[in-house]
Amino acid sequence: MTCNLLLVDDHSLIRAGVRALVLDIPGYAVIGEANDGSQLLEMVEQLVPDIVLLDISMKETSGLQALQQLRRVRPQSKVLILSMHTDPALIMQALESGAHGYLLKDTTATELEHALEALRNNERYLSPAIAHTVINQALTRNNQKNQPETAESHNLTARQLEILRLIVRGKSTREIAHGLGLSIKTVETHRSQIMKRLQIYDVAGLVLFAVREQIISLDD
Repeated sequence: MTCNLLLVDDHSLIRAGVRALVLDIPGYAVIGEANDGSQLLEMVEQLVPDIVLLDISMKETSGLQALQQLRRVRPQSKVLILSMHTDPALIMQALESGAHGYLLKDTTATELEHALEALRNNERYLSPAIAHTVINQALTRNNQKNQPETAESHNLTARQLEILRLIVRGKSTREIAHGLGLSIKTVETHRSQIMKRLQIYDVAGLVLFAVREQIISLDD
């Protein structure tokens, strides 16, 4: 089944480039384009896209304003921010406003495909280049909170909490297994149990959870 996309960017060359990339990805189609956030709601109601690729900086209605309006009008549509901005506060604002992913405009075709697949599967996606930025920004904002919760308060064992920290730091299953002296199968089992207990099934979601609950620290 084809996943339908709506492109929203005030630069026609950017839209043309993204459209060309999408055309090379099987299972996706661009069904509409808008050059400003003010056109977004009307086009969403008419076209009912599965995913909206949305720029943040536009001349009239900003992407963040359009995002907030879209989440109220059609929450079923997933939103992937496509931006050149790496400002931590802006990224966090976009995520807190309801964006399901944040992708930098200098991305590769492969990364765009990964991001679209994540959103299509009801997961979240962050460009690897900004994941550490999101973590540090959230930690800075939360540094006045109480001490981190214990593993038990998250219904995780001490071992699972340890593995969660390593996942959030970007370690692969093989690296985690080698570092902890466990089999790959054991680590995969723990990973599955962590996601099931937290009801979070993607790495980006685990990152945001770990930051919000202060399971990780700047030392991590």
